[in-house]
Amino acid sequence: MTKRSLTVWGLIMINLAALGGIRAWAPMAECGFPVVFFLILACLVFFLPVALVAAELATALPKAGGVYVWVKEAFGHRLGFLAIWLLWIENVMWYPTVLSFIASTVTFVFDPSLIHNPFYTVALVLAIFWATTLINLKGVKVSTWLSSLGAICGTFIAGGLIVIFGLIWFFKNEPTQISFDWKNWLPQTASFSQWALFAGVILSFLGIEMSAVHASEVKNPQRNYPRAIFLSALFVILFSVLGVLSIAMVVPHDQIVLSAGGLQAFSLFFESFGLTSLLPIMSLIIALGALGSMSTWIVGPCVGLIAAAKEEDMPAFLKATNRHGVPQNILLFQAILVSILASLFLFMPTVNSAYWVFVVLTTQLYLMMYILLFAAGIKLRYKRPDLVRPFKIPGKVGVMWCVGGVGILSAAFTAIVGFSPPSQIAPGQGWGYVLFLGAAILFFTALPFAHGLINKKKTAPK
Repeated sequence: MTKRSLTVWGLIMINLAALGGIRAWAPMAECGFPVVFFLILACLVFFLPVALVAAELATALPKAGGVYVWVKEAFGHRLGFLAIWLLWIENVMWYPTVLSFIASTVTFVFDPSLIHNPFYTVALVLAIFWATTLINLKGVKVSTWLSSLGAICGTFIAGGLIVIFGLIWFFKNEPTQISFDWKNWLPQTASFSQWALFAGVILSFLGIEMSAVHASEVKNPQRNYPRAIFLSALFVILFSVLGVLSIAMVVPHDQIVLSAGGLQAFSLFFESFGLTSLLPIMSLIIALGALGSMSTWIVGPCVGLIAAAKEEDMPAFLKATNRHGVPQNILLFQAILVSILASLFLFMPTVNSAYWVFVVLTTQLYLMMYILLFAAGIKLRYKRPDLVRPFKIPGKVGVMWCVGGVGILSAAFTAIVGFSPPSQIAPGQGWGYVLFLGAAILFFTALPFAHGLINKKKTAPK
């Protein structure tokens, strides 16, 4: 693509492909009608601040490494490496959720009862992830076509169809499982557990910073990039609201399977419209969409992590690459770690509860990276005022403080409410949920510093 050749519409399509899939819609459907409020709020206090700050950083420091370069320039190598580490490890946490989504989607057609069988889920999850990892070892080009197919299937076909069916259902005055009374669109302020579902809504916006790398390619970025972001926000909100409400309308709240809610809705739509023969085809389309998205992320963060790491940050053997230029050892290490995490499904009370724990853990780790990103945007206004910024958040440094500050506060608030046990966690297990999350976050945040400290002790003069 030539410089400054990306149109406003082109950037909107990139954002829709990244954020418009149906995977996150089932957890949001549990919110019911208040999801409209949650989506608008998440867009204002998170989506827009991330997109604007990341665009300024990406155009000012357009080097390979992304968030690592931005945070390193602001706060030094250690925190820069922590930022890229968090981006990698949250993906590792995310894999069990997307894998269980794929497994549940495929299983739903043949035997829906197996969706609640953790042994079956874990076996299928491990088979899919190891197969995809081995395919990616052949080189990133091998999975490129699958990634493109995934965006088309997961976002535009599956997402578009579920919205269309939902609109038909609504205007035909079919019975719905939720009330569309505008008095109920606000969440219950006293219900902390309902606000915990806000973490699931935020999850649907994670990754928007990736589109910021295209900011310098937009024609007249200072004018057109904000337009593209605001229009993207409107499209994403509208698309997500219609999709989530389509699921919530037809699937009873207490029967939503978080890893297969979209297909549950399709099953009910098809049954009502006499199209049940199309369910296996839709299952394949949704599964391909999720598989394509996952395949894209298997290698990318690994390459970024290795490129950013100095010798003391990671053991040397993890940096080894094969003849295709793929970091094979870290990919295999990643597969082993995902296998261990996926096996935790066996020890959780239900597949739904396991799915939600990984959703929240993914969100918590990602939010820590975003706090570093917002802080870097503010810091660099003081540390590097000389940087040429093709896109700059309009106004003086006070405006950056407002945008970045709102982002930091929303990320911190979401992290706090994420510790509230949702309805998927059985009564009496709340403290176990909180302790597990706290211990996991502490462990995975401290881990990137462990090897460096050991190395320093080994090399310190005696």
